[in-house]
Amino acid sequence: METQALDFPKIDAVLRANGTGEVTINGTSHAIEAADEAAVLSQTLRLITETAVQLGRPVKVNTTDPDGQGLIIVSPEGTVSEAAPAKAAPHRQQHAAPPKGRAAAPAPETAALEEQQTTLAAAPATFSAAPRTQEPATTPGTTAAEPRIRSSLKDTSFLISAPALEPATRGWRGALSRLGLKMNPSAEELAEREDVRTVSQHWPGPRTVAVVNRKGGANKTPTVVMLSAILARYSGAATVAWDNNESQGTLGWRTEKGAHDNSVLDLIDSSQTLLSPSAQAAEIARFVHHQTADKYDVLRSDENDEGDHEVTAEEVDIAHQVLTRYYRLIVMDSGNTARAANWRRMIHHTNQLVVPVTAIEDRAEAARLTLQTLQSRGGHDAELAHNAVVIVSESTDARHSMTGDALKRAKDEARRIADAFTPHVRAVVRIPYDPALVNGPIRYDALQPATQRAWLAAAAAVAKGF
Repeated sequence: METQALDFPKIDAVLRANGTGEVTINGTSHAIEAADEAAVLSQTLRLITETAVQLGRPVKVNTTDPDGQGLIIVSPEGTVSEAAPAKAAPHRQQHAAPPKGRAAAPAPETAALEEQQTTLAAAPATFSAAPRTQEPATTPGTTAAEPRIRSSLKDTSFLISAPALEPATRGWRGALSRLGLKMNPSAEELAEREDVRTVSQHWPGPRTVAVVNRKGGANKTPTVVMLSAILARYSGAATVAWDNNESQGTLGWRTEKGAHDNSVLDLIDSSQTLLSPSAQAAEIARFVHHQTADKYDVLRSDENDEGDHEVTAEEVDIAHQVLTRYYRLIVMDSGNTARAANWRRMIHHTNQLVVPVTAIEDRAEAARLTLQTLQSRGGHDAELAHNAVVIVSESTDARHSMTGDALKRAKDEARRIADAFTPHVRAVVRIPYDPALVNGPIRYDALQPATQRAWLAAAAAVAKGF
């Protein structure tokens, strides 16, 4: 069918992340909007098939979706297939022209290569469960000096360790797979599958993540919420987000409130009961606030009107001991004072450091100084800084009124800051702007698909440190 398809007419089919599509035939654009992706794909293929019917032959279609680009063939009968990649012209080494009337002999290295390829192509492929040893050649009337040595069955297995690759599920590749042409996933889809696998794993023993930046407005609380939500959703591990602000934090303002007003101080007061051998797992619910959609709990900071209590290092130890009894993962929000006793004790318990920063100069500088402070302390603190994950979010300042040029500058600034941190930490991830992260309670499902994907990559980078 492909040999009948010509480059005319020029057809481009686009599937966008927002669920809309567009088909352009020789410069004439047809916008496509439908209830869901399946309907968009159906309308797209209908337009292309109608063009093939009018021409009486298959047509080539350049496809574009969030995962990349491709080339397919659509027949007048509506049959869809993937176009074979263009074959590169064989590279021939230049040699001097042979004398007139004589055929040119191949260069020695070329002849050897062609002979080797011919031999390999002619030889049948063989498979064996285990390597066999070379048997010595014998002549008629003689016997081998020693019997053939057999390999151990311990070194042989018929099990296939690598899982089968599932067909593509997204974009044009996914559409073709659903039509019966099983397509391999794109590089982007494979990367997402790997991130899902990483955040879905369980790890031995509890893990503590500290989210730190000495500057306010650096996106600490949204980072705590998103990491907690993704890791809890995918891994199923009991997860708690703990507001370890030395006085009053804002984590409770950005998350759901339970049917009580208890905070970290109430948990500390009841620590002996919660740590007793007779305590039951469900008792922790009296002190934390469950997030019904995102499947993690929140331990709020003290919110009394006087605000006269500062959490001590000893209280951090007690709360951490309680939480590791009931949770596999603790994600800690923090205040802005790296010298505070509770901040330093939090670092003592930390397994993975996360440094969020909005793409604004002073926030980035504060993040750098935070890492520098930990590095200067040496030991465990310096190791955390070296293996930190930096999460750079695009600026939200006056975003709703930004022009196209201003938006590009914001992205460029986020990229510049991310590139500057890259040589100094284990991983750097950039997060696009999303209005769902600006005000009110934060929900994973409220984010745009591109933002969800970026936070999944961030959570995978964090989980790799477990």
